[in-house]
Amino acid sequence: MPYIPLEWLREHVEVPSGLSAEQLAADLVRVGLEEERIVPPSVTGPLVVGRVLTLESKEQSNGKIINYCRVDVGPEHNDAPGTGKEPSELPSRGIVCGAHNFAVGDSVVVSLPGAVLPGDFAIAARKTYGHVSDGMICSARELGIGEDHDGIIVLQDYLAANGHDGEEPPAPGTDALPLLGLGEEVLEINVTPDRGYCFSMRGVAREYSHATGAAYTDPADGANPGLYPNGIAAAGPDGYPVTIAEGPSPIHGRPGADRYVARVVRGIDPAAPSPAWMRDRLTAAGMRPISLAVDVTNYVMLDLGQPLHAFDLGKLAAPIVVRRARAGETLTFLDEVTRALDPEDLVISDSPDGQGSRPLVLAGVFGGAAAEVDATTTDLLIEAAHFDPVSIARSARRHRLPTESSKRNERGVDTALAPVAAQRAVDLLVEYGGGTAEPIATDIDRTTAPAPQIIRADEAERLTGVPYGKSRVTELLEIIGCTVNPAGADDAGRELLEITAPTWRPDLVGPAHFAEEIARLDGYEAIDSIVPSAPSGAGLTGRQRLSREAVRALVGAGLTQVLSYPFIGGVHDLLEIPEDDPRRQAVRLANPLAEDAPWLRTSILDSLVETAARNISRGLPDVAVFEVGSVTLAQGTVPAAIPGVDHRPSDEEIAALAAGVPRQPMHAAAIVTGAKESPGVLGAGRAWDWADAIEIARTVGRALGLSLETVAPPAPVAPWHPGRLAELRLPSTRRGKEIVAGQVVGHAGELHPRVTRALGLPERACAVEIDLEPMLEAALGRGVLQVAPISTFPAAKEDIALVVDESVTAAEVESVVRAGAGALLEDLRLFDVFRGPQLGQGRKSLAFALRLRASDRTLTAEETAAVRKRVVKRAAKAMGAELRS
Repeated sequence: MPYIPLEWLREHVEVPSGLSAEQLAADLVRVGLEEERIVPPSVTGPLVVGRVLTLESKEQSNGKIINYCRVDVGPEHNDAPGTGKEPSELPSRGIVCGAHNFAVGDSVVVSLPGAVLPGDFAIAARKTYGHVSDGMICSARELGIGEDHDGIIVLQDYLAANGHDGEEPPAPGTDALPLLGLGEEVLEINVTPDRGYCFSMRGVAREYSHATGAAYTDPADGANPGLYPNGIAAAGPDGYPVTIAEGPSPIHGRPGADRYVARVVRGIDPAAPSPAWMRDRLTAAGMRPISLAVDVTNYVMLDLGQPLHAFDLGKLAAPIVVRRARAGETLTFLDEVTRALDPEDLVISDSPDGQGSRPLVLAGVFGGAAAEVDATTTDLLIEAAHFDPVSIARSARRHRLPTESSKRNERGVDTALAPVAAQRAVDLLVEYGGGTAEPIATDIDRTTAPAPQIIRADEAERLTGVPYGKSRVTELLEIIGCTVNPAGADDAGRELLEITAPTWRPDLVGPAHFAEEIARLDGYEAIDSIVPSAPSGAGLTGRQRLSREAVRALVGAGLTQVLSYPFIGGVHDLLEIPEDDPRRQAVRLANPLAEDAPWLRTSILDSLVETAARNISRGLPDVAVFEVGSVTLAQGTVPAAIPGVDHRPSDEEIAALAAGVPRQPMHAAAIVTGAKESPGVLGAGRAWDWADAIEIARTVGRALGLSLETVAPPAPVAPWHPGRLAELRLPSTRRGKEIVAGQVVGHAGELHPRVTRALGLPERACAVEIDLEPMLEAALGRGVLQVAPISTFPAAKEDIALVVDESVTAAEVESVVRAGAGALLEDLRLFDVFRGPQLGQGRKSLAFALRLRASDRTLTAEETAAVRKRVVKRAAKAMGAELRS
């Protein structure tokens, strides 16, 4: 986010004296620039000018020479060692200093006890090297205004280096904070993506003028002789040769560069330092001063909003060629990392072979090492260009290089700014570096002026309800630089306006944008807050109500709801999903947030396992989390061409687009591991197990009014343990005498040990995933809930123990028992499973408790016996069950 030093802001707009960062934030928020934070001064407490009265050098036992100085720091801060006239007896302070670049009589910067320097370094009186050091004589690095730490700041030299040669330093005791540009708060603001012009002091000063009415001077006004005494250099064929050779973007068809300005400056002193005021401003704005050439390009970028790049002219081979990267091409960047370029990347190249073969810069993003400005550079080529925002944004994200340059270029830079910014940089290099600028500039200009737009004069009133009036609308739009002319009336007789947006506002492309600007500048407080009335019959749909019931049920079961990103990478390998599994057929994003996660999940577990693993890695061993969300399935998707914007899509085109949208069903998934019940005085505790995962699925089913059936899956299903897994189905239905198994809706059980190790999950971690779509369809298909009256007649109880083969599941037996009991069955519960030699090899006994009740009578013994007989008969016929005696 941009930093706004008040001292810098005053250069472009009239700012009241004594304006605080807090008041500046309040002024800017009225025009939509929100405060991010207020950065406190880097130095606080007493920092004053001192004059060295005496200097006593003494070599220490370690060979180091230490100076003990008496320094006059002004009447308010001096102590009074004596009344004599010798310097050592004059009112002063004693300070120990290890630097040797100063002498008696020099003026220095002294931090007194109570001061706090950058790095939270507090100054206090302390005894050292046999003396009490009652303060500190400061170097540039100690004050955070430079990197020089070899010697302290001598104010005579400091003033001379900053254009005040021959000027006497202030008197001892003078506050040194304003002298050094320190001690002022800096406001950090939050800029929305559509207002990239506010990533500059020029843009923020303009907005402050809009908010307060303060007089504003545009620092990019090339016709202002006070700002540009030499004017703007004319372009001509004798400028440095540049060719824009790239074609339209393969993504959106627009050119990657439509303006390129190049300026040459020769004979710069490579050792010339950046002026202190520039270093101070860069530091206050959050950038580190480096060298004059780099500091100038950064300063102009921060001031005007135009990113610049400086090349070492001696390392270039003309001509410069702006083009797309070639297949297999690489570039070594300034961070000494070599990256493979993409054919969509825009590069600036030079021409050792005359054909632009050597890439130098990832255009608008980051510089390369081949033509880097170094400590020996004397001749510079300054680049100022206008690049396509989409190309820059995609390259910055592709290579993970969110630089200060890319932040501005991807939001849209003023198309008229390049020659002005280049001239500003050239003037600074000539003034402070002693260089000579070549008089002819290179300016390839293929930009198009903003097109006039016709809107209704009352468009803002229509959208906000505030009656601005035509004159007020015209006034507000002209304030932000628009050209406004009458454009007659529409067919309904409403007045129209022809509006041309300024070049620095590429975001103003429609009536709603202009209406927003009118509302913003007039004040959002003028718009009445009206609570809309809720129409009758609105509310949650049946699907929404049921989905929320499922969420509430899971929360009630002790699980925590989470939301994870649906973007995945190689998690399918960790989950051991087979290569031919449909879950591998994921949709790839064209513009992923992260290159290592370019796919959309096909299962909630794809992303939920990472959430569980992260919690466990951060010291939370007991995890029970769930997520209800959508997955994306590519099966059956038919890609469709994107229709143009010159006409409304036809029904066939809309149908083709719909067919090209992947199906996104709603799923629910959970992962549980660790302790379900913590051990304590009330018991030994219990860990989550595979049966709990199945119960979680049943909890969801009950919330939707469904009784899920569990069966053993016919084959192993990744990522679950093959022997501790249940297949979840909708309730079976009867077609005549045939029982039809319900649709498979999910799986629940223990994760495979190899999967838990790969994911970093504890052993015996369990998971469940359910497709909610068929469950919601089944729940909604039941229609209105039919409530049966509560019977007042007593219940009859029957216990039936059936012996079946080990391969027969309890769910299969329960289904047969339920069908045999018929309408009299009120409740059915499995209460015992028994295995023993008396049952035979591979046999088990399942005991069920039945509760029978009729709504109109008390059941007789004969009726309950008939139910029992019918159940046993059906079980014997269906699965060879025997009644256990």
